[in-house]
Amino acid sequence: MAKISDRYYFDCFVKCADYACQAARLLKDVLAHFDTETLPDKLKEMHVIEHNADTCKHEMMTELIKAFITPIERDSISELSHHIDNVTDRLEDVLIRLYTNNIRSVRPDAIEFADVIISCCDATKEALVEFIDFKKSKKIYEQIVAIHNLEEQGDKRFLNCMRRLHTECTDLLEIIGWREVFVYMERCADSCEHVADVMANVIMENI
Repeated sequence: MAKISDRYYFDCFVKCADYACQAARLLKDVLAHFDTETLPDKLKEMHVIEHNADTCKHEMMTELIKAFITPIERDSISELSHHIDNVTDRLEDVLIRLYTNNIRSVRPDAIEFADVIISCCDATKEALVEFIDFKKSKKIYEQIVAIHNLEEQGDKRFLNCMRRLHTECTDLLEIIGWREVFVYMERCADSCEHVADVMANVIMENI
């Protein structure tokens, strides 16, 4: 059996991150052009992305099980793939909450929040592209810091969204529904930060 290239794992990380970027843009599109009639179809579209991300992850795990030597520690490959996959999962969770909570109209600050999430996902993918050369890269540290900064923007956006929701909205069911949506949106940014943390740990362990 031919040995797979060490690059295989890094390419899979980027491919999985790209699915997260696709999911983030789909979420933004749903929010910006919100239509309760088409929401079930958008859920199916999101699930296809999530399923493709899962397939990519499972294929990588299958190769990892068979591999004799890996470019970084097996646990790090497994942990990193898990957190990258979590980003896509959390994005699907947001769309599911829009549907199950029977959201009827979109709050403008949710669209702004989605923009921050897109930036988080894009920054995460860019860092993973650079990650293959992490021992020599001059940009990887800046990219990891950028992800943390974007996650902080997500935290601030979350606080502002929740404040406006509880001070401007008088419909209890709407408050409950949107509160859960915002919680899951905040988790999307958190998931990107977790990816950055694993990359930082791998770098520290290999310098």
